[in-house]
Amino acid sequence: MQEKKRGALALAKRTIDAFERANVEIIVTNAAGCGSNVKEYGHLLRDDPNYAGRAKAFASKCQDISEILTDLPPRATRNPLRLRVAFHDSCHLQHAQGVRSQPRQLLADIPGIELVEIPEAAICCGSAGIYNLVQPDAANALGDRKAQLIVALSAEVVATGNPGCLLQLQSSLARQAHPIPVVHTIQLVDASIRGKPL
Repeated sequence: MQEKKRGALALAKRTIDAFERANVEIIVTNAAGCGSNVKEYGHLLRDDPNYAGRAKAFASKCQDISEILTDLPPRATRNPLRLRVAFHDSCHLQHAQGVRSQPRQLLADIPGIELVEIPEAAICCGSAGIYNLVQPDAANALGDRKAQLIVALSAEVVATGNPGCLLQLQSSLARQAHPIPVVHTIQLVDASIRGKPL
């Protein structure tokens, strides 16, 4: 375990080094699991005298794509998408990063989208990083529960901000015989800007 931890910390340091060389003001993530991890670099490297301050500065620059896009005025026209969309809060986005309103705002700003809330939104879909790999039965039970709640909404598409949740929800909905498309939130923004359906 210590060897894995050392390896992870070494990769974190290399990431910090790379972004310092790039001299960027903001680091944008579009995967909630990755975003929650990089925002913790300051904590992870707090005891390293060569990286503690640098890691804290790095982490302070990291934002989810939904945070960035809701802070900026739209530069491209949003064309209508006539869709009933269920939004799934990934645990890494809502609990770890505290990002809840921004993805909803992005979707609400797309003309024609009817945004519906999934009941029990604070409960995990079962992906939980690698939980679906190490505890597949429990993960499937959580996923099936989430899928049943989604099916009851008559949604035409599900949006989420984390690839792990996306795959978990696709699998869970397929097991329920309701293969509703599951997409990243930004895929809907892109479809609206392009004026093309998914």
